[in-house]
Amino acid sequence: MSVSGLCQICESRPAQERCDNCGTMACEQHYERGLGLCADCAAQADPGRRDDVDVNRF
Repeated sequence: MSVSGLCQICESRPAQERCDNCGTMACEQHYERGLGLCADCAAQADPGRRDDVDVNRF
């Protein structure tokens, strides 16, 4: 699903997708297309995964 506005995770890139789980609008970097999930939901689904966590976000 295509959306418009800024990524709700990094707040700097254009959002291109919406998370199937939580509805967060996410840019390509913070969206797992294969899972249909934003980076936050994907990390919760697989807690051992840390490759797409933006530690500078906070």
